[in-house]
Amino acid sequence: MLRTPTGGAGHGTATADDRAMSIGTVLLQLRDEFPEVTISKIRFLEAEGLVEPQRTPSGYRKFRPEDVERLAQVLRMQRDHYLPLKVIREHLDALARGEQVSLPAAGGPRDLTDGSWDGESGRATAARIGRAELLAAAEVTESELAEWESYGLIAPTAEGGYDAETVTVAKLVADLGRFGLEPRHLRAMRGAAEREAGLIEQVVAPLRRHRNPQTRAHAEAKAKELAELSVRLHSALVQTALRIRLH
Repeated sequence: MLRTPTGGAGHGTATADDRAMSIGTVLLQLRDEFPEVTISKIRFLEAEGLVEPQRTPSGYRKFRPEDVERLAQVLRMQRDHYLPLKVIREHLDALARGEQVSLPAAGGPRDLTDGSWDGESGRATAARIGRAELLAAAEVTESELAEWESYGLIAPTAEGGYDAETVTVAKLVADLGRFGLEPRHLRAMRGAAEREAGLIEQVVAPLRRHRNPQTRAHAEAKAKELAELSVRLHSALVQTALRIRLH
């Protein structure tokens, strides 16, 4: 729930100017629900036309409560529905016109190119976005994305475009970059991931070659379970190694 600043006793009804907030105050309000949001993210959404705060004569941003709620709507649609900013903007504009619009069920990525979505299973049938949408989602430049691709961190699907997992990788690579970690530093992580994937593939390969369709489907479920365990083990090993080094 977003917190709304209120005036103290005896101040009467707050005016629009009294309720206007700085970008720092907006950040504090949003972080209750979106812990990873940053000032640069808010500025990026403003640059993309998702919110239009007022400006003081000296150029400082002043956000109204409705601006903060609009930002929260944008962040929810990105987090829960994996929507690109263009689609989010169209959705909010439709709501502003009083139109009834619907979103895909929360909890899974959707197809961002042709809208193909299996509503009953909650799974994307071909979750892909274009290059421009990937750049917007990761908040990076074309040259940065090209560098990631040159190091093998990012790659389009065989059908073209980028899937939901690639969007996640791009966002994480961008976040690590803000800590000074460059693509060349991340090649080791890529290599480790490839080795772990190869190990999982060896375990489930006999099931995938089975004639029974149910057995082959079980192979997919087993691969996902092994992947989750591998990620948890990797995280625990990193935490253990850090604890040893920092103490």
